[in-house]
Amino acid sequence: MKRESRQDFNEWDEEESGFSVRTVLAVLAAILCVLGLCVVLYFLIFRGEKEEPEKAEEVQVIADTEEEVVDKEELDYEDPQSTENLTPDETGAETAVSKILISEHAAETDEVTLGIDVSRFQGTIDWKAVADAGIDFAMIRVGYRTQSSGEIVEDSNARYNMQEASANGIKIGAYFFSTAVSEAEAVEEAQWAADIISQYPITYPVAYNCEGFGNPENRLYSLTKTERTDCAIAFLNEIYKQGYTPVFYASKNEMEEDLKWETSRIDKSFKIWVSQYPAAPYPQTATSSYSGTHAMWQYTNNGTVAGVPKPVDANVAYFGYESSAQAQNQEAPEEAEADVEALMKFQEVEETVTSKDVTNLRDMPSQGSDSTVLRTLTNGETATRTGISDSGWSRLLIDGERYYAVSNYLTTDLSHQTPVKEPDDGLKTKFTKVSENVTPKIEVNLRKLPSVTNPDAVVVATVTAGEVFVRTGINTDYGWSRVEYNGQTLYCVSSYLNVVE
Repeated sequence: MKRESRQDFNEWDEEESGFSVRTVLAVLAAILCVLGLCVVLYFLIFRGEKEEPEKAEEVQVIADTEEEVVDKEELDYEDPQSTENLTPDETGAETAVSKILISEHAAETDEVTLGIDVSRFQGTIDWKAVADAGIDFAMIRVGYRTQSSGEIVEDSNARYNMQEASANGIKIGAYFFSTAVSEAEAVEEAQWAADIISQYPITYPVAYNCEGFGNPENRLYSLTKTERTDCAIAFLNEIYKQGYTPVFYASKNEMEEDLKWETSRIDKSFKIWVSQYPAAPYPQTATSSYSGTHAMWQYTNNGTVAGVPKPVDANVAYFGYESSAQAQNQEAPEEAEADVEALMKFQEVEETVTSKDVTNLRDMPSQGSDSTVLRTLTNGETATRTGISDSGWSRLLIDGERYYAVSNYLTTDLSHQTPVKEPDDGLKTKFTKVSENVTPKIEVNLRKLPSVTNPDAVVVATVTAGEVFVRTGINTDYGWSRVEYNGQTLYCVSSYLNVVE
């Protein structure tokens, strides 16, 4: 029984032991499976999260590439180094880097350059003097669209300014003053401007300038902020397609917080040129207070620069160029002359005039040292007057040549005759010409000069009442008469004479 019991026990123990081992192995296998699954899930979840930003960035790059193909016609963008103009109080928060449209016709540098922007309102500029003053660049107005009729007009000094500035070593850019009310008009403006500047070495950007839209009489008045922005972007895109670097110009107050322009749309693709005038100009004030990224800063509209007759806008650009760009149209432009009437408003007329006496005819409406007397117009000679300015000048044509004369010296009365002038006798006492017979009331001394104190005023003759002679002049200030007596010009006190009827 005991052996059987022991044997039974052993058999039971082996069975129990076998069951226990299999169970343990199964449990261990299950645990290992769970651990393996956890590891897999860990790599799938946490490792995937760490990789996600890189994947998102790759997606963004692809999206940018697709956008270039569809909207930008595979244009080659350059990094604008937009962080360069951050002001000290900016935190440098993480942000996407904009891709600014920049022409490849001239290589940009990161130097700071100084410039002016000009139009006909600055008059005739001496560009050599401007260059000698250290100005690096000039933004030149090429034209504008009128605020009511919408006509595109060329700035009367645009070609002269581009010609002379570049000839004197000043790099040039350009700007157009827009009143476009549609994207189509904005593109038209850009194409028109590109045609005007194509024969000149435009190196600096070409700017879109739009102001005055708050005026009810301006054709822009009814446009929304979005519509204005659409026009600006259309102009700037077209300028880039024409081969130039576009730039958007507006004031700090208009651009900040997208107040008057959707600046957040514009500055993604285009350089910004901000106007903001501190109490102390650059370089006393080192940077603009405009909070947005900008490539150019107009820091005053009241600058004084040698060679510029009128106050001028002054600018700093946070970039420069190694050399001037080549003109896109290699055909040389015609020689341009300055518009000498740029600072004046002439009313067009057509009438014949003559000189009241003898009038100087000049090459420009100015009596300053910059004008030249080309010829004279005498009484009886005639000229065709084609314009009269509100500043007192007349534009004349003689034998097809243009001249300028002071309007007060001219008359439309062709029968006018110049009064006969008295010869200058060297006397300070001036006489009004008369011709009348006089006689002394009692007696009068006739002197060589109109004076009783001058030693040279000797008495030549003494005449008594009843003797008649001719008085040729009267001075009412000092009471003297000029008379003719025995073939001599003599002088006497007027109160001692009576007129003989």
